[in-house]
Amino acid sequence: MRKLFVLVFFISMSSLCFGQRDHTTLQQEEALLRDWIRTISSDEFGGRKPMTPYEEKTINYMADQFRALGLKPLFGDSYFQPFKMIATTCRPVGGKFRVKGKKKTELLYEKDMMVWTARATDKVKIPAAEIVFCGFGIDAPEYNWNDFDGIDVKGKIIIAMVNEPGYYNSSLFRGRNMTYYGRWLYKFEQAKRLGAAGCLVLHHSEAAGYGWHVCVNGHLVDNIAIYNEQTGNADALAIKGWIKEEGCRKLFAAAGVDFDAAFEAAKKPGFKAFSLNLKCDVDMDVAYNVKQTNNVGGILEGTDLKDECVVFNAHWDHLGIGTPDARGDSIYNGASDNASAMAALLLSVKKARELPATRRSLVFLSVSSEESGLFGSQYYCEHPAIAMDKTVACINYESVGPAELTHDVNVMGGGACELDNYVTAAALAQGRYVFFDDDNSDGWFFRSDHYNFVKKGVPALVIENGRDLVHPDRPNKYPYLSIYHKPIDEYHEDWDLEGTIANVNLMFSMGIAVANAPAPLRWY
Repeated sequence: MRKLFVLVFFISMSSLCFGQRDHTTLQQEEALLRDWIRTISSDEFGGRKPMTPYEEKTINYMADQFRALGLKPLFGDSYFQPFKMIATTCRPVGGKFRVKGKKKTELLYEKDMMVWTARATDKVKIPAAEIVFCGFGIDAPEYNWNDFDGIDVKGKIIIAMVNEPGYYNSSLFRGRNMTYYGRWLYKFEQAKRLGAAGCLVLHHSEAAGYGWHVCVNGHLVDNIAIYNEQTGNADALAIKGWIKEEGCRKLFAAAGVDFDAAFEAAKKPGFKAFSLNLKCDVDMDVAYNVKQTNNVGGILEGTDLKDECVVFNAHWDHLGIGTPDARGDSIYNGASDNASAMAALLLSVKKARELPATRRSLVFLSVSSEESGLFGSQYYCEHPAIAMDKTVACINYESVGPAELTHDVNVMGGGACELDNYVTAAALAQGRYVFFDDDNSDGWFFRSDHYNFVKKGVPALVIENGRDLVHPDRPNKYPYLSIYHKPIDEYHEDWDLEGTIANVNLMFSMGIAVANAPAPLRWY
């Protein structure tokens, strides 16, 4: 009986799916998509960096498109949701922190560590801060794991290894399918909850998924955070940062502790955090500025369940104008990341307007500052236009093009809620199948805006193009990783968007089906 019910569910979903559209309609949709991508990723938009003159141009363009497509403003009588951000550039005095223990040593800026703060202050000074090694820096009762059991880290600087135990032992946590406990953001959040003065995440290239240069280049200038005007972010960690393995070895040597033994012990159940009996003199100069940025949103009101909603999201920001590449190009146009998704969002608005009103409202959101740390979606989820407990799903468009057509659809984050059924049914209606990917060892599931919704209890999945090519003789000329965060991420007329259109239609149909569902989705 259950199998019959599931089959009926899939068939009913198929009638709502837009995968099997006529050729003329698909051509029209592709033409619109190309036009929006071409415009949004042009040099005229200057790489769409928040809090620059190019932000105003970008958000006004999105608001104008929402208005022209028939959306009502999402935020009262405005399409804009303004909020303040702080950007800090931090340098240790003399380019180092001095450390005393059994021996003296120094942590050198850039070579051994990268540190910053989110506080609105000219100086961060912590004399003789105690350093504690906390393994992975995780307190996860559901996995019977607590690195902080029996130790007080208040006012201290903790060192926490990147990733989590499952990366090294498949029998722990969820194996290579990283949980949020493995993310460096969690380490900072947990350190703050426990009253620590600072947190240094121990970098490991394989476990992090990127090299030390990423840690350096990402934090030399303009470390961005949401700004609290009432507190000046005084409650933020005094220092956040990364420590290179070689730098950490220097600390352990100064403490007279075997680094390798401690590193191995931290991977096993029963590990206990311990003080290195080191005192670190933190003395750091800070330059900061506070500016306003904006999320952009519109809404199509629903019918009998209009107080609930499905959110369609695509971040509008990219990296702006920066270091020139070998061609001398300094504009990071972000055509794939994330102009393609902004275009998909606008196409979804147009498609929704052509349908009868859904039971639940449809929110179309384009957020700021995803590239800096998912801050726009964080702010929206803390100040939603429709309450989070009335938001039944988030459909997040992220770097959807270019994509060649595939027989399969790759899904991350499956197995957690009933959204699995919707993506499976939508793929089935397109004659495709779903591959539920459980290798999240690089934490990709946590690295886009949908995850701020998940943290608030809103179901979401990461949906990516598959690998089973319909036309093996037509491989993608512009694979995502080859253009990621580079000036060469530009729109080209020979982009293959056949898979992009299929994936956008699949995701859109999921959202429409959820918006008309008899009940909100259940978490497993």
